[in-house]
Amino acid sequence: MQTSDGRTLAKRKGVGVLFILGAALSFAFMNLFVNLAGELPVMQKVFFRNLIATGVVFVLLLFTKEKFRIKSKECLLWLFLRAAVGFIGVILNFYAIDAIGSISDASILNKLSPFFAILFSVFLLKEKPRAYEVAFVVLAFAGAMFVVKPTFTMQSLPAVSGFLSGACAGFAYTCVRVLGVKGERGMMTVFFFSAFSTLVALPFFIAFYEPMTPFQWFSLIMAGVSATGGQFCITAAYRFAPAKEIAVFDYSQVLFAAVLGFFFLDQVPDVLSIVGYVVIIGAAVGKQLVCQHLAKRPAAPGTGERMQPPASPAEVPPENPPEGRDKSPPEG
Repeated sequence: MQTSDGRTLAKRKGVGVLFILGAALSFAFMNLFVNLAGELPVMQKVFFRNLIATGVVFVLLLFTKEKFRIKSKECLLWLFLRAAVGFIGVILNFYAIDAIGSISDASILNKLSPFFAILFSVFLLKEKPRAYEVAFVVLAFAGAMFVVKPTFTMQSLPAVSGFLSGACAGFAYTCVRVLGVKGERGMMTVFFFSAFSTLVALPFFIAFYEPMTPFQWFSLIMAGVSATGGQFCITAAYRFAPAKEIAVFDYSQVLFAAVLGFFFLDQVPDVLSIVGYVVIIGAAVGKQLVCQHLAKRPAAPGTGERMQPPASPAEVPPENPPEGRDKSPPEG
């Protein structure tokens, strides 16, 4: 018979899953609106995507005690590093969304970020990945090759850009973990990235600005709104349940993107891409199942305590800071 605490945890997990599905749908809509904006400079799209997030988080910071105070000079270096690499990742992702021919392909390649985070955590956090994590990283990258379909021609450039956007996101992912360890507020990290990206994109936006139709204005504004909504949804998700229990549901973005791409853009992923989706999502599901199995191992002899595996480099998302710290909107 399930206890009251058990029912409460189950309900919280259910709410967390609903929020993370909402985040996945929001980011899928962001990809759709970026594509619907049509033939506009990538920097023009990047500017609008970050401008709205900057405005929202700016207002939220005004109501915090610390306002815009950065924890330390050491954190400032990591904030710049996270912002710069994350900004490059957004550019690569938006280019892939426009040019790859399928927003679901762009989504799945960007979703390689947790696997890249495992690799980057070795160098940035001195964390040693476990054998099963390495195996699933290799499997995920193998699946990515079905989506990228690498050739030595320019035709592969959009897919390669999508793959590299996942690498940049994984690096930024790890930088935010470093910042969390050093005590920086998550909301400040989001604001720094969004403001940095907006300011860097501004000169390109002005220099290469192309007039937009009312529908293009609507599309770019909605891309920014969708991205910001996704940030808040995923933040709420990790308040209700730990990442190791619900993070895998974030891959539903690929399904949402495929459905939206089919109905609004007449996009149908080819067979090789679908195989890649199955392999990558399978790797993510497999990693989570193995992690949960290890967490339920019998107690270690003589201790009376359950044997727990050490924290995985990719189990705690950047938007899920340590308990007791602010949990602010992540950057997708």
